[in-house]
Amino acid sequence: MLATLTKEQRHENILLSLKKLGFLSRSQIQKLHRLGGTRNANRVLKALSDYLNVVRLNENIYYLNAEGRQRVGSTKVLKKTHQITHHLMRNSLYLSYGCPSTWKSEIKLSVKDEVTVIADAVFTMANTFHIIEVDNEQKMSMNKVKIEKYKRLIELKVFEKQPKFIWITTTDYRKKQLLALSDGLQTRIYLANEFN
Repeated sequence: MLATLTKEQRHENILLSLKKLGFLSRSQIQKLHRLGGTRNANRVLKALSDYLNVVRLNENIYYLNAEGRQRVGSTKVLKKTHQITHHLMRNSLYLSYGCPSTWKSEIKLSVKDEVTVIADAVFTMANTFHIIEVDNEQKMSMNKVKIEKYKRLIELKVFEKQPKFIWITTTDYRKKQLLALSDGLQTRIYLANEFN
């Protein structure tokens, strides 16, 4: 009886993680829910197949299907798109920062009608506001506009103290460009391959 309850709770927790984070790779689910080896992770995920869609990139990527959304009360329908990699990169940061309980994805930060920017994710840690940005296939000119908006929000004193910016990008060249654009901001930039 206890084993069944624990198994059901684990299944529920995995589905809730997918509700919160969108797309997760098998290895991300494995880390997040301490599923041990790959074989065990695959067994657990196979048991959840009625609730999951799966797409293959470098490994299996999971997201909720209609039954999965209904089971956990999710209204957000995800489709197999180029956004999968964006989600996976963002979720790598979520895992590496210890799965902050204050983590929220796609958050609008704005001041009246003057400045509006949508952060890929935000969280608070040690009384500091952290802003997550994913640079996957975006044009650098779009990143520049976004960074300028953040600088304007700081000038307008939207934050109690200056936030920390955490970027994840794909190449050293892009990392250098983002560092140059982020001059004057507290910024940390990771490469996606650091999390493989």
